[in-house]
Amino acid sequence: MDSEKQPSTVVQETEKSTFQTNDLEKQPPTAEPVETEKSDTTQDDSILPRDATEDEIATLPKVTDKIPFAAWAVIVAGAGERFTYFGLIAPWQNYMQYPQGKEPVPGALGLGQATAVNISNAFFLFSFLTPMLFALISDIWLGRYRTLLLGLVCYLAGCVVLIGTSIPSALEQGAGIGGLAAALILTGLGAGSVKATYVPFLGDQYMQAKPQLVRQKNGSLVVVDGPRTLQFIYNAYYWFTNIASLSSIPVTFIEWHHEFWSAYLLATVTLCISIALFLLWSKKLVKVKPQGNVLPKAVRVLVCASKNGFKLEHTKPSYQKTHHGKEVPWTDGFVEEMRRGMVACRVIFFLVIFYLCIAQMYNNLVSQAGQMLLSGVPNDMIQAFSGVACIIFGPIMQGLYEFLARRKIPFGPIARITTSFIFCGASMAYAAGVQKLIYSTGPCYDHPYNCPESEGGRQPNNVSVWVQLPVYILLAIAEILGFVTAFEYAYSKAPREMKTVVQALTQLTAGVASLLGMAISPASKDPNMVIVYSCLAGAMGMSAVAFLWRFRRYDRIDARLNQF
Repeated sequence: MDSEKQPSTVVQETEKSTFQTNDLEKQPPTAEPVETEKSDTTQDDSILPRDATEDEIATLPKVTDKIPFAAWAVIVAGAGERFTYFGLIAPWQNYMQYPQGKEPVPGALGLGQATAVNISNAFFLFSFLTPMLFALISDIWLGRYRTLLLGLVCYLAGCVVLIGTSIPSALEQGAGIGGLAAALILTGLGAGSVKATYVPFLGDQYMQAKPQLVRQKNGSLVVVDGPRTLQFIYNAYYWFTNIASLSSIPVTFIEWHHEFWSAYLLATVTLCISIALFLLWSKKLVKVKPQGNVLPKAVRVLVCASKNGFKLEHTKPSYQKTHHGKEVPWTDGFVEEMRRGMVACRVIFFLVIFYLCIAQMYNNLVSQAGQMLLSGVPNDMIQAFSGVACIIFGPIMQGLYEFLARRKIPFGPIARITTSFIFCGASMAYAAGVQKLIYSTGPCYDHPYNCPESEGGRQPNNVSVWVQLPVYILLAIAEILGFVTAFEYAYSKAPREMKTVVQALTQLTAGVASLLGMAISPASKDPNMVIVYSCLAGAMGMSAVAFLWRFRRYDRIDARLNQF
């Protein structure tokens, strides 16, 4: 499913926010003495590498560190899981929406577009809610590695059920809907486990150190930067993820020319390979032992803040002792970590509409393609071009980041996420234009397949499906800028004990998006789709403006946020 950062002068607070996360701009973190932020310009540059000073971090180009094998191993094994995920969800809209024997679009259950979209969003919602459960299991009991394997086993069980109940004889006996329900639950649990544990587990494979001053072969001095290295790792993961997403191409062709069960079989075999790789490389992976879940303590801090003017500063033991004579079971450092984690959560929660727009690739845009001339390709295969575009633009974007970093041109995480919102909104605006073109073209105009001229539902409207291609290119650029930044931001800003919890909380954002998708699903049918896409485009544009206005200051203090 499908992340970045420079120190600056103190920014004067211009507005009050919940629990005063703006205090990060007004004071240095209490987790480290203030003296550590003073620059040391007297150090001997001949003794390299060494810890970079504040001035060196601010003025010298930043480069990535060496990527350890463990990180590459997790990326490759995780790509297998992503191959399975996209291989499963790519045919679902057709599988649920259309009946068996319909041409030119294959189907199985015949539930209709609105119901299929609703079920799809319900699955996404379930898979975005379960990460909190697996975050607790990971932090308290099993650890990230074993929790990840537990989820993959659930995944595998769901795939087996889906294969068995999508065989034509099983569909004829009425096993399709029950089998789909069981498969959705099991694969939703598996996806939830992956969403909660995989991103922080990948981040664990690179032990981020303090910025190091090194001399390159050409004699120039640069700073080896942990956050930039983490950004590169997540970019690499996202690039491999999009290669894996091309599973939708063979899966949809198999679905189109053969049967659904054989398409799901390919996805299942790949999942078995992924599990085998995680087991094979187990001894080479970094496994952080469970250290207990801090969520109950975090909740108590937030409750305490709500009773003290909604200010985290007032929850510190020193304040509570002085003003209320109370002893609290947390430290000043934990409160500062809470403040930092909340910064990440508040930023990520703004991605609700973004997630909702991205989800259109797996339901409404598939249906839109089914209304057009397919030119010999499955309607649910066109979405694969989003992955192709990500593969092409991913290295280009990474090169752009390197170019800007070496020239000290700021393009921080808030700026990148804002840009991703703009591209995402443009994609929905274009989708609305495509839908308007479909409704303006015969034979059935704004009721595709539902007119006598459609030859019994066999003749789509006379618009080529390739007109839809720019939608996926724009969405791909939006994903590269948005999702990768979100991954890195959630991991780098979250305290060590809260990384899995923060990652799980970010999934709640996608869960809220799925709830919104379910709310609008009754309207997701002809002849309403131009309005649906237009509303999504407008909401995405307003989100971009509000997001930049609310969080732009965080780019100016990004380096300070990473120093906790």
